[in-house]
Amino acid sequence: MLVQQQTIKRPVPYSGIGLHTGNRCTITFKPAPVDFGIRFRRIDLGGEPEIPALADHVVDVSRGTTLGIGDVRVHTVEHVLAAVAGLEIDNVIIELDNNEPPVGDGSSKPYVEALLRAGIEKQDAPKDYLIIDQTIHYHNEEKEVDIVALPTDDFRITVMIDYHNPALGSQHTGLFSLEKEFVTEFAPARTFCFLHEVEALAGQGLIRGGTLDNAIVIIDEDLTKDELVERAERLGISASVMLGANGILNNRPLHYKNEPARHKLLDLLGDLALIGAPIKAQILAGRPGHASNVEFVRMVRRLYLQKKLVKKYQFERKGGVVFDINAIKRILPHRYPFLLVDKIVNFQLDEKIVGVKNVTGNEPFFEGHFPGQPVMPGVLIIEAMAQTGGILLLNGTDDPRSKLAFFTSITSAKFRKTVVPGDQLVMELEMVSRRSKIAVMRGRAYVDGQLVCEAELSAAIVDRVTGPDGGDGKKSVEPDKN
Repeated sequence: MLVQQQTIKRPVPYSGIGLHTGNRCTITFKPAPVDFGIRFRRIDLGGEPEIPALADHVVDVSRGTTLGIGDVRVHTVEHVLAAVAGLEIDNVIIELDNNEPPVGDGSSKPYVEALLRAGIEKQDAPKDYLIIDQTIHYHNEEKEVDIVALPTDDFRITVMIDYHNPALGSQHTGLFSLEKEFVTEFAPARTFCFLHEVEALAGQGLIRGGTLDNAIVIIDEDLTKDELVERAERLGISASVMLGANGILNNRPLHYKNEPARHKLLDLLGDLALIGAPIKAQILAGRPGHASNVEFVRMVRRLYLQKKLVKKYQFERKGGVVFDINAIKRILPHRYPFLLVDKIVNFQLDEKIVGVKNVTGNEPFFEGHFPGQPVMPGVLIIEAMAQTGGILLLNGTDDPRSKLAFFTSITSAKFRKTVVPGDQLVMELEMVSRRSKIAVMRGRAYVDGQLVCEAELSAAIVDRVTGPDGGDGKKSVEPDKN
């Protein structure tokens, strides 16, 4: 069944104080067109800069998820994003007149209520689902965190938390239907912290907008009444405080028995929005936190960008083939007799690629290299590896047609065996390092599983401002415009 994208019908504002900065802010949700995505807009800054809600722009995860581009920041976006994702809104502009959304009561409920007041409407375009078709596993041994995405035909999340603290204990929760459960069972779940954390956070200036009304404070220390009052005075808490019999400061009642676990699920849902597309998967998370969430999201987003690239260039699905020769011609400018890769059989975005060149007796270079004893020139083996590496430089974000890759160096080249007609050359390239303009790849070529050539290739990635040949005689891997 075709599911359409959604936005909101009209602008809607909400005002309050930011949890960490203490800055007053008005957040205004506005409708956005098809395929616009979710973007934060700082209207208090010159030019009203925008930050797309993508994992690429996460700059801090110390006490929440902060997005940034250059000097522009938006702090603590997870509760806002959870509201947008929980209501299955695809396209929205989120305007702010300061650097942190209002915290409200520490949950996503205020944002959900605002968005529902604005109204949700369908748009004339299908949702771009990322369908998870392989297991994705993030593991952090030190923090005892595991987050796994498993293939399924819908979306669901299960979360378990255990802080080894008797005041909280071990808790778990699960969301199995956004439509039926999100608004009533998860959006109202409030943020929480432990009493021992409060003083450290206050000392670092990280909870300037924090009060006993926007966070659940769990008592994890043995304190007398006098010690608690002294602690409150030191923290500047003017409200009366008491040791709660339920383990919560001031005996604040919980909305749910497992409210902390539900809030962790809410945080994870917000961070998952940074993938840039709704997903169909079963998410299992043990002891998640923003740092781990974002690392996991980056893994999933890499898969999303990879799938988009494959779909963009490979029009026909073929078993065991990522890019066939027609797709390669859409990516690379090389043509007969200089196109030296026939298909790509493995492609892991920014990590690894495997290409195949079928070496036949019809190759024109065999006429002269060597008459009567045909051998593929080593320089052409390197060239075939370079072309395969050029495809690996596709990153899924920039338009590759606007870029050129000039190979700046070939080092540590070794030729182990000759390559002759009838051989199938299998080329494996791994990304060693990549910055915005420079990439280094390690390449190996095999025939029948035996290493025949290896080298390290460096390339400079530049904007295309010259003709198809790069204008200076250097090899380019600029994609074909046809």
